[in-house]
Amino acid sequence: MDQDHETESADADAQRLREALGSRSLVLIGMMGAGKSTIGRRLATRLSLDFIDADHEIERAAGMTIPEIFATQGEVQFRDGERRVMARLLAQGPQVLATGGGAYMNAETRDRIAAAGISIWLKADFDVLMRRVRKRPGRPLLHTPDPEGTLRRLIAERYPVYAQADVTITSRDGPHETIVNEIIAAVRKILATHMDARS
Repeated sequence: MDQDHETESADADAQRLREALGSRSLVLIGMMGAGKSTIGRRLATRLSLDFIDADHEIERAAGMTIPEIFATQGEVQFRDGERRVMARLLAQGPQVLATGGGAYMNAETRDRIAAAGISIWLKADFDVLMRRVRKRPGRPLLHTPDPEGTLRRLIAERYPVYAQADVTITSRDGPHETIVNEIIAAVRKILATHMDARS
């Protein structure tokens, strides 16, 4: 019986959060390996929202994989396509949207996210990221003679910009549900602040 009450309570909380979001999306930003897709899927399930992986949408729009886009068209062309896909996705919330690591670096995309969503930075330290990305090949930006040096450079470039996100959550090893709970609590606080500001 207690478990039934907990489930009902969680469902009611999720519904209130969805209502407070309105048409806004929850937009996960962060480095490759930060857990945006894994956490994003669980977050979407908890809130009964659609989960969208922006990288998959870019691949679908281009008809090729991201490594193929980088190889045949270059990073500049990829970023332009990414910007267009992000604009389209942000116009169709509410949803949980996992972005590619470089998407938030584009000022136009940052503005769109600020207008149409709540940005959530999954912040992971270097060691966590390196351990995770080593398990999954196919990261074009790390196809260099010195992937560790490249990752450190990307962290130095991107973290000051990621810090503009509405919410920062530490991505670390451990139960995914813990991180999902932290995100929900932080989003709830932001939405409550927005409601107070309007009243």
